[in-house]
Amino acid sequence: MRVALDTNILSYAEGLGDERRCSAAMQLIEQLPGHAVVLPAQTLGELARVLSGKAKRSAAQTRQAVLSWADSFEVADSTWFAFQSALDLTVDHQLPMWDALILAVAAENHCRLLLSEDLHHGFTWRGVTVVNPFAEPRSPLLIGLLRTAN
Repeated sequence: MRVALDTNILSYAEGLGDERRCSAAMQLIEQLPGHAVVLPAQTLGELARVLSGKAKRSAAQTRQAVLSWADSFEVADSTWFAFQSALDLTVDHQLPMWDALILAVAAENHCRLLLSEDLHHGFTWRGVTVVNPFAEPRSPLLIGLLRTAN
């Protein structure tokens, strides 16, 4: 099962947020099967903005963090088809454009899950289910993915 990560998961793993979520994000990422993780390029762009803006990291520190994530997991580019799908999601489901693009790229790359705290937990589109990994009880899909990794 393939899984895409939203920006908030990466941000927490970079130490931006409360201790509980930062720790949980790091633990989650360590438990995921690395070959199954997809990072939509949009998430890395948003992460760069968060690290340089909110976290006040230098351009060099931001670049290093983003490239480190890209070295660790598959990066999926945004295509014109994904962009068109994202436009439809904004109209049909009132999703913010950049969140919709992340979801569309996840679908285009055959992901079954999109881990995100920002999108509607349980929303499914084109076979991708949005799961908040911090929600209790934990999603059966996430539990299944983590079982296969161990």
